[in-house]
Amino acid sequence: MSKRDFYEILGVSRDASERDIKKAYKRLAMKYHPDRNPDDDAAAEKFKEVKEAYEILTDSQKRATYDQYGHAAFEQGGMGGGGFGGGGADFGDIFGDVFGDIFGGGRRGGGQQRAQRGADLRYNMELTLEEAVRGCTKEIEVPTLVSCDVCEGSGAKKGSGVETCSTCHGHGQVQMRQGFFAVQQTCPTCNGKGQIIKDPCDACHGEGRRHKTKSLSVKIPAGVDTGDRIRLSGEGEAGENGAPAGDLYVQVHVKEHHIFERDGSNLYCEVPVSFAMAALGGEVEVPTLDGRVSLKVPSETQTGRMFRMRGKGVKGVRGGPQGDLIVKLVVETPVKLSSRQKELLREFEESCGGDAANKHKPKSEGFFNGVKKFFDDLTS
Repeated sequence: MSKRDFYEILGVSRDASERDIKKAYKRLAMKYHPDRNPDDDAAAEKFKEVKEAYEILTDSQKRATYDQYGHAAFEQGGMGGGGFGGGGADFGDIFGDVFGDIFGGGRRGGGQQRAQRGADLRYNMELTLEEAVRGCTKEIEVPTLVSCDVCEGSGAKKGSGVETCSTCHGHGQVQMRQGFFAVQQTCPTCNGKGQIIKDPCDACHGEGRRHKTKSLSVKIPAGVDTGDRIRLSGEGEAGENGAPAGDLYVQVHVKEHHIFERDGSNLYCEVPVSFAMAALGGEVEVPTLDGRVSLKVPSETQTGRMFRMRGKGVKGVRGGPQGDLIVKLVVETPVKLSSRQKELLREFEESCGGDAANKHKPKSEGFFNGVKKFFDDLTS
């Protein structure tokens, strides 16, 4: 074997990390590999040097011995360098290690795939406005996968166990040669688990999980709104082979209310008032989530006027001040009038005419003045 320094062969410093050594090896191995250099004895010799250096310097025990004693520690069968034709790992094995991060890397972990956490689930829940504002407790049923109570999630029948997969030897992955490269893929025998169940559980047929509809009691906090999610930790699907269960997310949707409309912490509602009350003023009962309250209506109130009732809205689930109730008054036009009522309205309309008519109709005056100006501008 060559007496050249192993660090010099790979072109790295003596304090190089294992990662740096692997990167240097990959570059040089691709350059000098016999598949790329057929009938080139010099390249083959270079590759043997590179491979030997790599095998020594990536083994912590051999590297420490080499750093202390040099090549002498590996001569005359001392520790065995594992040359190009020797007993060391072949080219494909080493490249599987170098490319482990890219192709899944079961070999680097030295064991089977880790059991996968259970899937998260979502449950859509409809609430009334009152339930959302005040909070409540709801009983729900969720179809899911739960850990098998017969085999306790192992998938194997009582008294039996699991065996290491003979195809991948427990790694969960197998290596396939494709020309120059060695590619790792999920083991087709054990589907990446690294283990085989020879005697599966009769209840779950070796899955370790069973379908079940779970009944859960969900506490809805006061103040939730459409779009809010409530997380129930560990109430999702059971994980594989005893892995942790996923979570259940309860997605809230608040149904439309026949009186109130919610916007954040505020509530809105429309309250009809008679023509006479809007003109003369008075009091009207307004609904709130806590009962009825009286609202004083000033005289000469126009339709669409807003009134704010402080603290009659919603206290949000994330805290903050109590919202308000915004009341919109809508002046109601009387219908199904008797002859006498129509006659009185005509008398009233005539009493509002003449030179003083505009003072009784402030919006009409502003509107028609604006219309007149609009048409004057068009014709000018």
